[in-house]
Amino acid sequence: MSAALDIFRALGDPTRLRIIHLLRAMELAVGEIAQVVGQSQPRVSRHVRILAEAGLVERRKEGNWVFLRLGKDAALAPYLALFDRIEPSQAEHLWQQADLARLAAVRADRSRAAESYFAEHAEEWDAIRSLHVAEADVEAAMTALLAQEPIGHLLDIGTGTGRMIELFGPEAAQVTALDRSPDMLRLARAKLPEDAGDKYALVLGDFGELPMERGSVDTVVLHQVLHYAQAPEAVIAEAARVTAAQGRVLIADFAAHEREELRLRDQHARLGFSDEQIENWFAQAGLDLERVESLPGQELTVQLWLGRRRGARVLPIEGRISA
Repeated sequence: MSAALDIFRALGDPTRLRIIHLLRAMELAVGEIAQVVGQSQPRVSRHVRILAEAGLVERRKEGNWVFLRLGKDAALAPYLALFDRIEPSQAEHLWQQADLARLAAVRADRSRAAESYFAEHAEEWDAIRSLHVAEADVEAAMTALLAQEPIGHLLDIGTGTGRMIELFGPEAAQVTALDRSPDMLRLARAKLPEDAGDKYALVLGDFGELPMERGSVDTVVLHQVLHYAQAPEAVIAEAARVTAAQGRVLIADFAAHEREELRLRDQHARLGFSDEQIENWFAQAGLDLERVESLPGQELTVQLWLGRRRGARVLPIEGRISA
């Protein structure tokens, strides 16, 4: 009974209700919530503390930032389900819509900052990546992971300068390279082979809303892309959506780290990921985590996560792949 009372007391405040609604939309930093609800960060932190003590909210520290998400305890499900069953009043509906609009503005500001960075550094992007890790070692490990089966239709999400399509394109039956930066697509196009024909498609789009049909690709690659996502789990879910039942999703990104300057200087939204995070997000998206490989460097560790759509049956490379 005391746990139930703690939950209802925690929910008995308009600001805390607003926070719960925002966290149902996406995982957020304390500062982002403060910006949306128009209150000071210390005041929002006090509200968050009450929600956390009741188990409604979980904190995740990442460098100097603290990210928040809804609690995962199954016992909370009936309480959170009330938000779907109770019809909001006209006033409540208005503030919910206003908060979501401000949240969209926060997302847009972050996207514009990242796009500005990409446009400014497009010519230097390959060189910037090489400062973080030995890229040749990463590419060799990615190639080894994907070499056991035909690549089929390759989707390179966040193609950047096009290195992944340059690396895997020759073996693929078809290639779709997607990026939200026209400058990046311009550079990627320069790397296409002269006899590319209609095998390659360069598409302007966002990794949170892929302009592709469900189950239309065989292999998805996200190379040093996921750390730019405000909601990585949504990006993984989109990648899984467009992947065929026998398909694979390969993520190459940083293991969790504390290099705060990458967020401030290079617009990284996330300071790497743990194996547990990726495995959980894969599971939610209908992917099984098949392989994990670590490539330690002097400053950062690059991690490779290979996922497969559940229920896939794989034949050797000389045969066909069928579900």
